[in-house]
Formats: sequence, C-alpha cells, structure tokens
Amino acid sequence: MAGNETAGLLARERTIAGPGFNRWLVPPAALAIHLCIGMAYGFSVFWLPMSNLVTGADATVCASQGFLDQLTTTTCNWTVPSVNHIFETFIAMLGLAAAIWGGWLEHAGPRKAGFIAACCWGGGLVLGGIGVSLHQLWLVYLGCGLLGGVGQGLGYITPVSTLIKWFPDRRGLATGFAIMGYGGGAMIGAPIAVKLMDVFKSGDVPGVSTTLIVMGLVYFVVMSLGAFGFRVTPNGWKPVGYQLATADVSKRPMISHGHVHLSRAWKTPQFWLIWGVLCMNVTAGIGVLSMASPMLQDVFGAGLLGVDPGTALTAAQKSAIATAAAGLVGLISLFNSVGRLAWASASDFLGRRFTYCVFFILGIILYCLLPTLGHLGMAAAFVITVCVILSMYGGGFATVPAYLADMFGTQMVGAIHGRLLTAWSVAGVIGPVLIAGIREAQLGAGVAKNLVYDRTLYILAGLLLIGLICNLLVRPVDPKHHMTEEELKRERALQHEVQASDASLAAAARGPFGAIGIVAWLAVGIPFLIGVWIALHKAAALL
Repeated sequence: MAGNETAGLLARERTIAGPGFNRWLVPPAALAIHLCIGMAYGFSVFWLPMSNLVTGADATVCASQGFLDQLTTTTCNWTVPSVNHIFETFIAMLGLAAAIWGGWLEHAGPRKAGFIAACCWGGGLVLGGIGVSLHQLWLVYLGCGLLGGVGQGLGYITPVSTLIKWFPDRRGLATGFAIMGYGGGAMIGAPIAVKLMDVFKSGDVPGVSTTLIVMGLVYFVVMSLGAFGFRVTPNGWKPVGYQLATADVSKRPMISHGHVHLSRAWKTPQFWLIWGVLCMNVTAGIGVLSMASPMLQDVFGAGLLGVDPGTALTAAQKSAIATAAAGLVGLISLFNSVGRLAWASASDFLGRRFTYCVFFILGIILYCLLPTLGHLGMAAAFVITVCVILSMYGGGFATVPAYLADMFGTQMVGAIHGRLLTAWSVAGVIGPVLIAGIREAQLGAGVAKNLVYDRTLYILAGLLLIGLICNLLVRPVDPKHHMTEEELKRERALQHEVQASDASLAAAARGPFGAIGIVAWLAVGIPFLIGVWIALHKAAALL
C-alpha cells in the first residue's frame, strides 16, 4: 500500500499545475537539482586526498601495481590517474543515461525522474564514501561513477522539457536558469568538500569517506525538494499574448510549430548536425577547462609575479604562482556558470543558430589569439580571453535545449535532449585524452613548456571550424517528420495530459508569487551567491 501511495505521489498527473500556480516557482526547483549535480565539475578536489588514504604503504610493492590491482588493494594508495577516471565514468554515464531514459522521463514526469536522480546521485556518493572507507576502488567507481552518473544524466535533463513548456516565449532564459546551476554547482560544492575533508580528517588521513557520505545525504534532500517542487503545464496553456506573437510562422522560419517524435528526430540530419555542434563546442571548451591552471603557470610562470623568467623561484614564490592559477580556476568557473544564463537568454533575441555562429567565429579568433598573448606576456588579456571562451562553453550547453525545441517542437524535447547529450559523453572522454596526448607529445619532442600549448590551441580552433560548418548547415525540419494530430493525442495520453478548462488555463501561471516563491529563490540564490563570492575571492589572487 505504501508503495502505491508513493508511486501516486510521484506520478506525472499529480504534478499538473492548477489555478493560482506561478510559473516562476519552477526555475528554483530546477536550480536545486542542477546545483547539486553540478558538483561533478568540482570533483577534482577529491583526487589528491584519495591518493593519500593509506599510511605506511610499501612504496616498492605499490609501485608495481597496475590499475586492476588498485581496484581491490587495501594496502596501497591509489594513484591520481586511477581515481581521475571516475570523472570520465560519470560523464560518460550522464550521456548514456540521458539517452536511454529520456523517452521514459517524458512520460514519467519531472517529479519522478528528479526523485530517482536524487536517489542515484546522493546514493552514489554515499556508496562511494563507503568504498573509500573500505578502500575498495571498484566500489567507488560503482557508486560515484556508474550510479552517480545515472543520477547526473536524469537530473540534467529532468527540468528541460518542463521549463521550455512553461516559458515558450523565453526558452533560452528558462533553460539558462537551470543549466547555470550545473556550472555553478562546483563553486559551492568544492569549497564545502575541502572544508569537510579537513573537519573529518583523522590524523594525517583526510576525511574523504565521511565527506562523500554527508554530501550525498545533503544532495539527496535538496534534490528531492526540487523534484517535489516541479509542476507541469496544463495541456494547451500559453503565456498571455504568446499565440499572437507567434502567429506568423514566416517571420520565424527556424522555429517549428509542429512536434517531432523521438523515434524520428534522431534520424533527421538536423539532429546529427546539432550533435556535431555540441560535440565540437564541448571538446574545445573542455580542452581549455582541463588545462587552464597548468597552462597559465607554464606560459607565464614567474611573469605572474613580475619576476624575470630566468630567475630562480623560492618556495613562497612558487606557492604564489599556484595560488594565482587557482584563482583562474575560480574565475572561469564563474564565467562558465554565468555565461550559461547570459548567452542562453541572448539567444532568445539573436536566434539559436546565430548565437552558435558567434560562439564558433569568436571562439576561433580567441583560441588563435591565446598563443600570441602568451608570447607577448600579456597575462591579463590572456585571462580575460580564457574567461570569455569558458562563458561560451557554458553558453553552448544552455542554448542547445532551446535550439532543439525550435527544431523539433516541445512535446518530446527532453527525450531528444537526452539523446543529444551522447555528444557530451564523447567529448568528455575524447577531449581530455586528445589534449593530454598532444601535450605529452610536444614535451617529448623537446618543445619548451611555455610553447607546448600553441599547437593544441590551433587544433581546438580547427574543431570549432567543424562545428561552425555543422551549424551553418542546419535548416528547418521537414514538416513530414511532424507528428499527426492522432500521434500527438496518443503521446499526450501517455504523458497523462488532460485538456484544462479555459478558466484553469487563464489562471495557471498567473497566481501570486508569495512567500513560497521568495523562500524558494532565496534557498537556491543565497548558496549560489556565496559560491560567486568564493570564486571572486580566489580570483583576487590574480590581481
């Protein structure tokens, strides 16, 4: 009986908004989920502590252990590369989970999907923490990597379809709010994780296990609250005046007024062109994101302190350079997050295809400019350029759901977006491997450290050129792919959509914002602003 009651509480039909609901209550629910799963970008704070959990290990024996041996060893420390693959695992699982369960999510609704995402991401971190306490790396991979990756995928796409239907007049703004949270999650989560590992440490052993368990439990609660805060639009609802604004289709040829089923959407050339657009944008962006800190140190070195390059540095000076590089990481995290909202909102006026043209054309110029700025020793201009690049990296993630809604309609945009995120999985694995491989090859060929990134940046600019070509080839979807009225009715029946009365449609999303709205926005806004302050505080080291 309890199971049936729970299933009923999570059912999509229980989330249909009634009279008096304000649509601005939906973005905080989305942000609650994305701010939690966005900790994925801050997971690197665990790598070094995870590699120092075993005291008194036999260095000779441990040096001979391979990756498979490390999965089950309890007597040797894990290496940083062996734990670093956890990130690649949950990014790969993110795309796979979103692709596999995207269609199910459309029928199940955002509350059920968001709650399951909370169980997987929060539970995955708890399981990973248990794996750390037992010093079983395979269990950490199972928890944080596989199970957590499923939570990442479901949590990432859960708000998309709902937000786009609530904000058909501002699709970019709506998805930008949610996906901004994913970019900002690390700004909040990473400092918390560092503090907790220090609080829970035992002697010289950092408290990684307890930190993962505590954060998993907190994320489960916050994401669950977000999931239960979702409401979906009544069938037929539109903002006041929206129908009149979009009546003339010829004025907005890149926006479809039909709906394409998932089974057809992924077979169209438009889907695969946009897949290429996202893949190239992410691969290039990850290249800069993954090497921003070492690149700044290698290219400018002592120049960051105003010291001649050939001068021998003291330990304090080396520490100051590392602190400055960490400041860049904090700054680009901020631009990655805020750029998601800014660029996605701008796309409502510029159009999606034009916005991506800006990403690629401006990106090619900036990527090719970075080596020159490095050679000239212009550190400030270099930092600003990197920040703009990372804002467009984040903006690409936030703009693509609205791009898909424009192309394929809103009925199954969440499922289509889930299928498209396989591009992120590919880029998330191939990008860092490609960049690291090129860097090592350059070093092996005797290229100086301050010049080793030049060829890499030019290659990344070439990837952006491929993305630009894909974007320019995008055309409106042929109406033959649109669902018929009968197919649309059947799909809406599967989603348990009920045609609301005219009175309900008029009242929905026009209700008072009220105390609940203020509390909801403060609950997500205050932690985000604290994260911004921390990022700016770190960035001050660059000045």
